[in-house]
Amino acid sequence: MGDGAKARRLPRAVRERQMLDAAVRCFARHGYQAASMDEIAELAGVSKPLVYLYLNSKEELFTAVIRREAQALLGVVAEAVVDRSAPPDERLWAGLMAFFAYAAGHPDSWAVLSRQARTQGEPFAGEAARMRDEITAFVADLIGEAAREARGGADITERDVAALAQALVGSAESLASWANETPGVTAKEAAATLMNFAWSGLGNLMKSERWSPR
Repeated sequence: MGDGAKARRLPRAVRERQMLDAAVRCFARHGYQAASMDEIAELAGVSKPLVYLYLNSKEELFTAVIRREAQALLGVVAEAVVDRSAPPDERLWAGLMAFFAYAAGHPDSWAVLSRQARTQGEPFAGEAARMRDEITAFVADLIGEAAREARGGADITERDVAALAQALVGSAESLASWANETPGVTAKEAAATLMNFAWSGLGNLMKSERWSPR
């Protein structure tokens, strides 16, 4: 049998993964609007009709890409912070390292999640927002845990925790994009920069040492 017959025998899950891998590269390189289904099919080594047969439309393909890449990122972060016996600062460090390592190791995936998904409107922005909400919930949990353990953290409100989590996640997203675009910046360096910036300030807050404008 020829190569075409062998290719047709590939399981659907394998063939679909090839299509999604190709789509990630294409969307990251060109953006959603300019990405070509012809190029995606060519990169995946399949026909364009087969891409449509499996994933129906360019919109559904892009949605599937966002969901898969978001779940992969969430998975590595969740796994990194799963040890609840570790101190909050160590769990936050582990989560940041996982986040920055994933963004650095999968630059196309990060480009799709951090830029393309958020700039194309619904339903894509909503998918990216759900990912961000889950990561923010991880961070809020860690900050809240640190506040409960801190001697002076009793005056930190739930609103404080939510605001701090939003600020830290926003900083992480911006720093990850900068690190990926700046030669020589490692994931560990980026994570350490944010950890030093954030945890020092959080430490003062836990001791009720708040900055206030004069």
